[in-house]
Amino acid sequence: MLQPSCFETFMTTTIASRQFPRSGKAALSFVVLLFLIIGSYALYLKATNNFHTVVAGEVYRSSQPSPQAMVDFSKRYGIKTIIDLRGGTNSQRWNAEVEQAKALGIEHIDFPMSAYKELSPERAKELIQVMKDAPKPLLIHCLSGADRTGLASALYLAAISKTDEKVAEGQMSIFYGHIALPISRAFAMDRTFEKLESFLGFRES
Repeated sequence: MLQPSCFETFMTTTIASRQFPRSGKAALSFVVLLFLIIGSYALYLKATNNFHTVVAGEVYRSSQPSPQAMVDFSKRYGIKTIIDLRGGTNSQRWNAEVEQAKALGIEHIDFPMSAYKELSPERAKELIQVMKDAPKPLLIHCLSGADRTGLASALYLAAISKTDEKVAEGQMSIFYGHIALPISRAFAMDRTFEKLESFLGFRES
């Protein structure tokens, strides 16, 4: 068997060393681009209060609204009820929200829940009833408007609006900042919805 010459060995090593940096640079560029896209979208969600329509004229969702944002939402969408999924934290933000809601004539409801713990079936049914009974239009929010708000919005669509499973689950997606992957602590929201599928009339997947 012929052994490669020193020249052939040198050329093979040289070509390989040139190709590796190129592939490495491409991978690095892709990662940097991905982070830029994610970062830019995160800034966009923050700048817009992660505000979205769930059911036009009926239910809306957002991140923690500032007093001024509450004024804007009230004027544009006629919000009559706010459901705060962070609960009565008695913090500066919470106090400001409660005071502004009172000034605007908006009913304020606290429904504390965690983004990292599954919501029990009993509590989920309670949340559905609260959303059903609340005067509309309704604004649902947590801190970032991504995880807890996503689950609440999905439950509203599934249990009250009677949409199909895919539409309801769409409220828990990266579009709103929710990472629907088991590696995420907030995946507890996805597990909660999955365990409620039979109650919601969906075929368990």
